[in-house]
Amino acid sequence: MHRRGDLVEFLRARRAVVSPADVGLVGGARRRTPGLRREEVALLAGVSISWYTWLEQGRPINASVDVLDALARVLRLDAVEREHLMALAGHPVRRAVSPGGGQVPDALQVLLAGLDPSPAYVLGPHWDFLAWNSSHDRLFPTLRALPLPERNLVWIVFANPEARALIVDWEPEARRVLSQFRADTVPYRDDPAVLALVARLQEASSEFAAWWPRHDVAGSEPRLRRFAHPEAGLLVFEHLQLVPAGAPDLRVTVHLPIPDDDSLARLAAVAAAGPAGR
Repeated sequence: MHRRGDLVEFLRARRAVVSPADVGLVGGARRRTPGLRREEVALLAGVSISWYTWLEQGRPINASVDVLDALARVLRLDAVEREHLMALAGHPVRRAVSPGGGQVPDALQVLLAGLDPSPAYVLGPHWDFLAWNSSHDRLFPTLRALPLPERNLVWIVFANPEARALIVDWEPEARRVLSQFRADTVPYRDDPAVLALVARLQEASSEFAAWWPRHDVAGSEPRLRRFAHPEAGLLVFEHLQLVPAGAPDLRVTVHLPIPDDDSLARLAAVAAAGPAGR
């Protein structure tokens, strides 16, 4: 039910940001709503106005992949947004996965240790921190002291003051985290733990409450991350996320060094905060 509601809101949100000129239509002077009208989407996608209206009303109707592809073209969705649309409509592109109950395979524990001195951690299907190495413990020692319900990447980014101070360019990074979280957790959208996390975040963060209804989605891609570390100074890493074979519900994230930069050395010189997580 929550996924169907997300489909409704996602279609409306994406329709609102496509202008008539984007799809070759004349805008006209008296448009009461931003973006395209329902009837314009229906016309361009080759479906009846009634059918598309029912879809946006959340009625239990089936949409074929071909029709969804047509909607994706009209709404100018990128590859990640199209995949998100398919998943919400019951046609997931990725193979369905089942949560592993928060267990981290021994091989991943060995991998985390082997990645030192690069900070690295493992996220569970709800983006909870399940394990991390000693270098990440130096980067963000507060994580180890947090209660289990708060050891969640989205919660930390939006509701933890220490993390907010640590992350350079907080707003674009927070928006990216939220967008990736939404795209990544579609299979678990009706999970009570996800629903509770979203509700808590809406109460704890005005930014999360404002951005969550936008239904932005994004995929993970390598990028530079910058941290204003209180002891090591400005740290710059290349952020890389991996999906381990045999555990597709987990995510391994590592911050790699960039050429001619001493961020890893300066972080390694910081006194260890204590034993790593799990």
